[in-house]
Amino acid sequence: MKDKPIEDPVNLVYIGRDPQVVQTLDGIHEVQLTVLENALAAMTFLSSGQTPDVIICDRIIPGGDAIEVHSLLRDTLHLNKPSFILVAPEYKEDIFKLAFGERVDDVFILPLPDSKSLVSRMRFLMHFRQQYSTQHPIKDCCPEYRMPVSKRLFDIVAASSALIMLSPLLVTIMMAIWLESRGKIYYTSKRVGRKPFKFYKFRSMHQGADVELKKLAKAKNQYKSKTKALNMDFSTPCPCAQKPDFQYCSPVLHIGSHQICDVWYNEQKTSVEKSKPQFIKIPDDPRVTRVGKLIRKTSIDELPQLINVIKGDMSIVGNRPLPVYEAEKLTSDQMAKRFLAPAGLTGLWQVEKRGRKGTMSDDERKQLDNQYAALFIENKYSFWYDMKLILKTIPVLIQKESV
Repeated sequence: MKDKPIEDPVNLVYIGRDPQVVQTLDGIHEVQLTVLENALAAMTFLSSGQTPDVIICDRIIPGGDAIEVHSLLRDTLHLNKPSFILVAPEYKEDIFKLAFGERVDDVFILPLPDSKSLVSRMRFLMHFRQQYSTQHPIKDCCPEYRMPVSKRLFDIVAASSALIMLSPLLVTIMMAIWLESRGKIYYTSKRVGRKPFKFYKFRSMHQGADVELKKLAKAKNQYKSKTKALNMDFSTPCPCAQKPDFQYCSPVLHIGSHQICDVWYNEQKTSVEKSKPQFIKIPDDPRVTRVGKLIRKTSIDELPQLINVIKGDMSIVGNRPLPVYEAEKLTSDQMAKRFLAPAGLTGLWQVEKRGRKGTMSDDERKQLDNQYAALFIENKYSFWYDMKLILKTIPVLIQKESV
């Protein structure tokens, strides 16, 4: 009888810092273990060309969570070979639904299975992943973007013609801005559309207005009233406290008079951040000058963006480009697909909501952005649909609100 061939050890990466998990994995002789304690260390290690057979990741880790790490691996680093296992401290149906909805290979509930079962499961997942990658190649989730030719030609012709015809008005507005409030006539900021770019507007606020934004957003943000924000509750016990041995599942943090384990703290922190509004709009903004109120009310402050259109940063119709601080809040959830459409001067949410009701919830705006982006994701772009949105934009250029 021939001896059974010795299999190569499983090249395993564990992302997390649960000492019991490390002890269990380190004690398996069939495993070659690398421990990375946080998201940054994991992404640095894996982006350097390292390709493990299996990745085991705690549900919550410093600097992120398992779902975010999994998405970054598959979508950004294009690491499709390693099997990905999520480790949760307790069973929750929502975690399983979320994990398998994101195509995570498996979910383990602590404590980990015995060594034999664990290795057997990892080898099965490795075989499955190899078969899947060979027979069903994973398509690039973000193919190279190509602006429709008809859309780009229209943008260049329309923007160039508008700048020429409106040049007397532009010169007049520039003089009015300079006379009322000395400083730069144009306002530039970094915005994010399909990519970051320098965004142009006529300055409609007094100088130093940027430093006042945080305070105003906290008190008067239009979207805040539509979103129920959560608060962290340090007195709520972590689920790990219900374990028979009363041991914390991760290192303990001391905040005021409270003790809270790191996992529970990060889980609450993530929920709080997601509950905050992603957009900021201040009604009757006190930072706006008298000329600024006029050019905002008539949308004249947006005219310098015609230069962005000619440069190719934006299109006439698209999703509004976002300030970096807003864009960063959308990249970690499903709303990030709004960036798969070009940035635009006007778009679906302005036409559908802004002109009629004046206000909308955070979710309503994101849904409208995604609705327009779907035309590009599903290759259903229509030049005539853009023309329809442009015609609908005209009645809402003169707004009833000062925002």
